[in-house]
Amino acid sequence: MPRAIPRFRSFALVTFAYVAALAAAWAAAHALAPGAHPLWIVAVADGAATVAVFAFSVALDNSSVYDPYWSVAPIAIAPYLACRPEAASAPAGRQILVCALVSLWGLRLTWNWARGFGGLPHEDWRYANIRNKTGRFYWIASFFGIHFFPTVLVYLGCLPLAAALASPRPLGPLDALAAAVTLGAIAIETIADEQLLRFRRDPKNKGGIIDSGLWAYSRHPNYFGEVGFWWGLFLFAVVSQPGSLWTGLGALAITALFTFASIPMLDRRSLASRPAYAAHMSRVSALVPWFPRPRSG
Repeated sequence: MPRAIPRFRSFALVTFAYVAALAAAWAAAHALAPGAHPLWIVAVADGAATVAVFAFSVALDNSSVYDPYWSVAPIAIAPYLACRPEAASAPAGRQILVCALVSLWGLRLTWNWARGFGGLPHEDWRYANIRNKTGRFYWIASFFGIHFFPTVLVYLGCLPLAAALASPRPLGPLDALAAAVTLGAIAIETIADEQLLRFRRDPKNKGGIIDSGLWAYSRHPNYFGEVGFWWGLFLFAVVSQPGSLWTGLGALAITALFTFASIPMLDRRSLASRPAYAAHMSRVSALVPWFPRPRSG
């Protein structure tokens, strides 16, 4: 792990890594033959950016350098697709709306990461577990499991943007529905993150279980908001191009990730450190907010 590095310097190094990643993405995109499909361009640029960030993860001996990628990449992908020649006849209103929502989500989520960033000496506990299990093969596991796999998921999640931002279909009432779902999901994730932050900052809650606010109805309401955001983008695609149902693959994959990987992993960790968490699990919905069961006894 890296030596003690001041938090400000850690931010500067991570920022430089993403500037380098953006340059790598730009170079990769421009190396492709003219007329390449926009989704192929995004895929190649996405891959190049991921490799660049991975290089910094290795150099700084910390896979958490990759953590902001999930929320930063779509902020670049959305306006790129909106400015493509294929999108010239698309209504500006939908393009502005979709890009604004993606930027709002991405900037908010990146800010949430930044204020919890402990500096480069700190590495996410999940990555530390992988490091311990894989030993000298850690960086191979890190590239495919921590860097490349999430990049693929984000890319798949952004597939609806190609349809929504290029469709000439006029802006209509169903766009308002898609916007309401997307904005509502961002709001849920924001409120849940703020409630969790306040809970953790109170010394009286150390070792406790948050079961108030949105957390009274879901064990992971922040994940529910995150999943909802990607389904909101899918709704924009279906509204603008009814034949683009296939773009829901991304939202489906991200939902599966949180349902079958992220939530069970966090629940197991909480069960190991908080004896009362088993009772909490029996009462409160895992993902979709719902009324909790009465407390026993």
